[in-house]
Amino acid sequence: MTSERYNHRTAEQENLAAVSHFIKRGTSSNKDTSETFYCLEMFPYPSGKIHMGHIRNYTLGDVLARMKFAKGYDVLHPMGWDAFGLPAENAAKEKNIHPQSWTLENIANMKMQLKRLGLYIDWSSELATCLPEYYGAEQRIFLEFLKHGIAYKKEAAVNWDPVDQTVLANEQVIDGRGWRSGALVEKKKLNQWFLKISDFADELLEGLKTLKDWPEKVLLMQEKWIGKSIGVEFSIPILSADGENICDVSVFTTRHETIFGMSYVALSIEHDLIKKYAQDDPDLQAFCKICAEDAAKADYDAVADKKGYRTALIARNPLSGEEVPVYAANYVLSDYGSGAVFGCPAHDERDYEFAQKYNINICQVILAEDDKSDALPYTEKAGKMINSGSFDGLDITDARKKILETLQQQKVGSQKTTYRLRDWGVSRQRYWGCPIPVINCPSCGAVPVPEDQLPVTLPEDVDFNCQGNPLAAHPTWKYTKCPDCGADAERDTDTLDTFFDSSWYFMRFLSPKAEHFIDREAVNKYLPVDQYIGGIEHAVLHLLYARFMTRALCKIGAVDVQEPFKALFTQGMVCHATYKSEDGRWLEPVECIKKDGQIIEISSGRPVTMGPSIKMSKSKKNIVDPDEIIQRYGADTARWFVLSDSPPEKDVEWTEEGVEAAYKFMQKLWVLLSQSGQPEGTATKETSHKIMLCLKEYDAALEKFAFNKAIAKIYEIANIISSAHKKNQPIDAGIIQNILICLYAIIPFLAMEIYKGWDYKTAIQDMSWPDMAKISDVSDEVTVAVQVLGKLRGTLLIPANSAQDFVEQQVHALPVYDKYIRDKTVKKIIYVPNKIINYVVI
Repeated sequence: MTSERYNHRTAEQENLAAVSHFIKRGTSSNKDTSETFYCLEMFPYPSGKIHMGHIRNYTLGDVLARMKFAKGYDVLHPMGWDAFGLPAENAAKEKNIHPQSWTLENIANMKMQLKRLGLYIDWSSELATCLPEYYGAEQRIFLEFLKHGIAYKKEAAVNWDPVDQTVLANEQVIDGRGWRSGALVEKKKLNQWFLKISDFADELLEGLKTLKDWPEKVLLMQEKWIGKSIGVEFSIPILSADGENICDVSVFTTRHETIFGMSYVALSIEHDLIKKYAQDDPDLQAFCKICAEDAAKADYDAVADKKGYRTALIARNPLSGEEVPVYAANYVLSDYGSGAVFGCPAHDERDYEFAQKYNINICQVILAEDDKSDALPYTEKAGKMINSGSFDGLDITDARKKILETLQQQKVGSQKTTYRLRDWGVSRQRYWGCPIPVINCPSCGAVPVPEDQLPVTLPEDVDFNCQGNPLAAHPTWKYTKCPDCGADAERDTDTLDTFFDSSWYFMRFLSPKAEHFIDREAVNKYLPVDQYIGGIEHAVLHLLYARFMTRALCKIGAVDVQEPFKALFTQGMVCHATYKSEDGRWLEPVECIKKDGQIIEISSGRPVTMGPSIKMSKSKKNIVDPDEIIQRYGADTARWFVLSDSPPEKDVEWTEEGVEAAYKFMQKLWVLLSQSGQPEGTATKETSHKIMLCLKEYDAALEKFAFNKAIAKIYEIANIISSAHKKNQPIDAGIIQNILICLYAIIPFLAMEIYKGWDYKTAIQDMSWPDMAKISDVSDEVTVAVQVLGKLRGTLLIPANSAQDFVEQQVHALPVYDKYIRDKTVKKIIYVPNKIINYVVI
């Protein structure tokens, strides 16, 4: 056997170009008929440094792309950068550097790091959302949406910093205050651009049924986010304190059978009635201000901390005529229904808590079938009606029908379908984003920027220390002429939400440089993405917006596909233990060492407290630098470890011991599979078949995304080869070649380096994947267990599928026959082909 160790540094340096060279079998411009496979991982934000989560995410896709290419598919596996957003603008303010310089420098660093992993990526399709060639195409999409009525503008509430005079994103609001000024954030209404995603609610919901290869939990999360409810909308008369009829408010409910249990009406603090009466009620005004401040807090939960204010208004039940109080309440959403709800504490947990807190009357109107009338709130949809006038005694099903009929007859209510999903507000009042291509003219209104003036690019000479939006504060950029009338006008100074950027990038990869926003022929050829890979944290917004964008583009005739991603895989996180010093400081793993069974801080020699293994994060400092791992152990070791330790959908714990074990196994494979390490002699057909059967199971596991199970088969193959070597039985060169081709998908550098040591005529990157269909599940030779009364007494190597008579003849020649069977009476012989022959004797 060879004694030379595998030198990962030399191998990775010499083989990097060949390992990462992407070969696209077909393009959108030719008539290649090979089956396509579009593999895509969610593109990263260019923070400047890759982390272990990146390694796991992109290795998963890389393995699939390599395997599918070797199987003859026309593979598309691109990479891009989700490059707009708040961090770059913050860096500009903190480091006095332009966002573009900061972003492009980070992209260059991360690209270099990713290349070191040997990823099989089509870098010719690379894109960055911050470049005009990308966001110019995005502006064309926006204008198409505007043309077709999918984009529109309306007044909407935003987080407003009164000191910095700017709108803040939710993540910029900390404990109700602006992240920079520290001022209490206010709610303010501004004209904002929206996309009509709500028009697509039903088809987005129905489309979930077609996504058979998506995780069930993601489908459920999207279903809940869309939130389709079928119920009843009815009007409630609102009276002044002296009984004067002021107006009617509409409420929506899915439990209209509880209408006689109405104990109060609650209105949102944004409701027009509340705003009107707050003008003359200082206490109500103060209450609304407190609620608004609470709502701005990132961690505030109005459902958990219910607050109410009893107004002087009175609500009249439209069926019973009973009059109940009207409250302003923080838990009522202004954009749900009409911002009004009726409270039925006896049959709703939320209403029950509110009624208990404010000592509101509780009226039970449904009696449980088991007559446990004291168990309130009773929220089951089963039972008999009580305290409901002429509807008493009806079961809930009949009551629902008859109460709806009554509301309809009296023309105060009707059946209605509502959705939790709201139109997507895409306006952002910040610089580092895609400029909205609209010109605001005093006479003509919002006018689209003409096609020949696109892209509308960002100005480079920007003052990031100004108050508010740097684009709005720029001395010249926003001033222009109206394309329609020629009068003085101003550009829209808002930029698009970065979710807009990431909702169509998978289409742009097919034509990253084209002036037109989408290559329709290529999109129709490659979409939907065959395998999409990313974190569960994007299960709702990004994926929902991408689904909407695809359907919206289909609706306007830009593409012919409706769903962007055929299969979705959400990988687990990479975790590491946390470490704290005696004085409470978080420590990085490299700052600690294990000595005499205790973890100590290297610099001080003091004991360290080790915490649980959690997701790697900068704040807890439990991060491992991928560059250091790759330098010390090699890219293949890092790739192997993140795939082998646990199922890819589960979290993986990064440990030094685990990495060391993976590295040692790389060395073992080097010895076992190198040509110079082969012993003399010949391996049996059975050994060769066992290896090929393992490869077949390895292939099946990869196709099912069971990467850890696939790697387990490589460990099994290593054991088979080790056993054969001990018997001086070398493995056939053809078998070794098949092993290396399969390994090339997971550990390409090591596989290629070993492959080069053999006398194979075709380069490994040009080899086809072994035809697993030709590998029989049963070997030409099998080992049959010889049992007597169920106990193993020997084994027999015979041709597969041998007849029982033949097997019995072979048993007669064994020592076991003379010892356990010859002098006995054989009552029965049980033969299971290819497995056992059992003699029942007395």
